[in-house]
Amino acid sequence: MTHLPDPDRQPEFYQSVATKRFIAWLFDIAFISLLCTVAILLTFGLGFFLLALIYAVVSFVYRVITIANGSATLGMRFMGIELRDSFGSRMDLGKAVAHTAGYFVSMAFPVIQIISVIMMLTSARGQGLTDAFLATVMINQRA
Repeated sequence: MTHLPDPDRQPEFYQSVATKRFIAWLFDIAFISLLCTVAILLTFGLGFFLLALIYAVVSFVYRVITIANGSATLGMRFMGIELRDSFGSRMDLGKAVAHTAGYFVSMAFPVIQIISVIMMLTSARGQGLTDAFLATVMINQRA
Protein backbone atom coordinates (compact mmCIF):
# COMPACT_ATOMS: atom_id res chain seq x y z
CA MET A 1 0.00 0.00 0.00
CA THR A 2 2.96 2.28 -0.53
CA HIS A 3 1.13 4.06 -3.39
CA LEU A 4 -1.59 5.34 -1.05
CA PRO A 5 -1.39 8.43 1.16
CA ASP A 6 0.35 7.68 4.44
CA PRO A 7 -2.09 8.10 7.34
CA ASP A 8 0.67 9.56 9.56
CA ARG A 9 2.05 12.07 7.06
CA GLN A 10 -1.20 12.86 5.21
CA PRO A 11 -4.01 12.32 7.73
CA GLU A 12 -6.35 14.64 5.81
CA PHE A 13 -7.03 11.82 3.34
CA TYR A 14 -8.48 9.67 6.13
CA GLN A 15 -10.05 12.33 8.36
CA SER A 16 -13.71 11.54 9.23
CA VAL A 17 -13.88 8.80 6.59
CA ALA A 18 -15.70 6.33 8.88
CA THR A 19 -18.43 8.89 9.61
CA LYS A 20 -18.66 9.84 5.95
CA ARG A 21 -18.96 6.15 5.01
CA PHE A 22 -21.87 5.75 7.38
CA ILE A 23 -23.72 8.79 6.01
CA ALA A 24 -22.99 7.65 2.44
CA TRP A 25 -24.36 4.21 3.32
CA LEU A 26 -27.59 5.79 4.61
CA PHE A 27 -27.87 7.87 1.44
CA ASP A 28 -27.32 4.78 -0.73
CA ILE A 29 -29.91 2.76 1.20
CA ALA A 30 -32.46 5.53 0.71
CA PHE A 31 -31.68 5.75 -3.01
CA ILE A 32 -31.82 1.97 -3.49
CA SER A 33 -35.11 1.88 -1.59
CA LEU A 34 -36.47 4.53 -3.94
CA LEU A 35 -35.39 2.48 -6.96
CA CYS A 36 -37.09 -0.59 -5.46
CA THR A 37 -40.28 1.39 -4.85
CA VAL A 38 -40.32 2.40 -8.51
CA ALA A 39 -39.80 -1.26 -9.51
CA ILE A 40 -42.71 -2.34 -7.29
CA LEU A 41 -44.95 0.36 -8.74
CA LEU A 42 -44.02 -0.66 -12.28
CA THR A 43 -45.12 -4.23 -11.51
CA PHE A 44 -48.43 -2.94 -10.11
CA GLY A 45 -47.44 -4.10 -6.65
CA LEU A 46 -46.58 -7.69 -7.60
CA GLY A 47 -42.89 -6.96 -7.01
CA PHE A 48 -43.68 -6.54 -3.32
CA PHE A 49 -43.81 -10.34 -3.04
CA LEU A 50 -40.22 -10.48 -4.28
CA LEU A 51 -39.02 -7.42 -2.39
CA ALA A 52 -35.95 -9.06 -0.82
CA LEU A 53 -34.77 -10.38 -4.19
CA ILE A 54 -35.48 -7.08 -5.96
CA TYR A 55 -33.65 -5.14 -3.25
CA ALA A 56 -30.63 -7.45 -3.42
CA VAL A 57 -30.37 -7.29 -7.20
CA VAL A 58 -30.91 -3.52 -7.40
CA SER A 59 -28.41 -2.93 -4.58
CA PHE A 60 -25.75 -5.17 -6.12
CA VAL A 61 -26.10 -3.71 -9.61
CA TYR A 62 -26.23 -0.13 -8.30
CA ARG A 63 -23.10 -0.57 -6.21
CA VAL A 64 -21.10 -2.34 -8.94
CA ILE A 65 -22.02 0.16 -11.66
CA THR A 66 -21.38 3.26 -9.57
CA ILE A 67 -18.14 1.97 -8.06
CA ALA A 68 -16.83 0.77 -11.43
CA ASN A 69 -17.67 4.08 -13.12
CA GLY A 70 -16.44 6.52 -10.50
CA SER A 71 -14.81 4.54 -7.71
CA ALA A 72 -17.70 5.58 -5.46
CA THR A 73 -21.43 5.14 -5.06
CA LEU A 74 -23.63 8.24 -5.30
CA GLY A 75 -23.64 8.45 -1.50
CA MET A 76 -19.85 8.29 -1.40
CA ARG A 77 -19.61 11.00 -4.05
CA PHE A 78 -22.05 13.15 -2.08
CA MET A 79 -19.81 12.78 0.99
CA GLY A 80 -16.59 13.42 -0.95
CA ILE A 81 -14.99 9.99 -0.48
CA GLU A 82 -13.85 7.33 -2.93
CA LEU A 83 -12.41 3.83 -3.02
CA ARG A 84 -8.86 3.25 -4.21
CA ASP A 85 -6.91 0.04 -4.71
CA SER A 86 -3.48 -0.65 -3.23
CA PHE A 87 -1.81 1.23 -6.10
CA GLY A 88 -3.96 4.31 -5.55
CA SER A 89 -5.94 3.62 -8.71
CA ARG A 90 -9.69 3.88 -9.11
CA MET A 91 -11.75 0.73 -8.98
CA ASP A 92 -12.42 -1.17 -12.21
CA LEU A 93 -15.32 -3.54 -12.89
CA GLY A 94 -13.64 -6.62 -11.40
CA LYS A 95 -12.65 -4.82 -8.21
CA ALA A 96 -16.12 -3.26 -7.97
CA VAL A 97 -17.73 -6.71 -8.19
CA ALA A 98 -15.32 -8.11 -5.60
CA HIS A 99 -15.85 -5.19 -3.21
CA THR A 100 -19.63 -5.38 -3.56
CA ALA A 101 -19.57 -9.15 -3.03
CA GLY A 102 -17.51 -8.62 0.12
CA TYR A 103 -20.01 -6.02 1.31
CA PHE A 104 -22.87 -8.48 0.74
CA VAL A 105 -21.09 -11.23 2.67
CA SER A 106 -20.41 -8.93 5.59
CA MET A 107 -24.02 -7.73 5.62
CA ALA A 108 -25.25 -11.34 5.58
CA PHE A 109 -23.31 -12.17 8.74
CA PRO A 110 -23.73 -9.59 11.51
CA VAL A 111 -20.60 -10.72 13.37
CA ILE A 112 -18.50 -10.07 10.27
CA GLN A 113 -20.13 -6.66 9.84
CA ILE A 114 -19.43 -5.74 13.46
CA ILE A 115 -15.78 -6.75 13.03
CA SER A 116 -15.64 -4.67 9.86
CA VAL A 117 -17.08 -1.58 11.57
CA ILE A 118 -14.63 -1.95 14.47
CA MET A 119 -11.79 -2.16 11.96
CA MET A 120 -13.03 0.99 10.18
CA LEU A 121 -13.07 2.87 13.47
CA THR A 122 -9.69 1.66 14.75
CA SER A 123 -7.34 1.01 11.81
CA ALA A 124 -4.96 3.71 10.61
CA ARG A 125 -6.50 3.82 7.13
CA GLY A 126 -10.09 3.19 8.29
CA GLN A 127 -10.33 -0.04 6.34
CA GLY A 128 -13.15 -2.49 6.88
CA LEU A 129 -12.75 -6.25 6.58
CA THR A 130 -13.51 -6.27 2.83
CA ASP A 131 -11.08 -3.39 2.32
CA ALA A 132 -8.33 -5.20 4.21
CA PHE A 133 -8.96 -8.43 2.28
CA LEU A 134 -8.96 -6.69 -1.12
CA ALA A 135 -6.24 -4.13 -0.22
CA THR A 136 -8.60 -1.24 -0.94
CA VAL A 137 -9.05 1.94 1.03
CA MET A 138 -11.62 4.71 1.32
CA ILE A 139 -10.11 8.18 1.18
CA ASN A 140 -11.32 11.74 1.00
CA GLN A 141 -11.35 12.89 -2.60
CA ARG A 142 -8.48 15.04 -3.66
CA ALA A 143 -9.43 18.70 -3.92
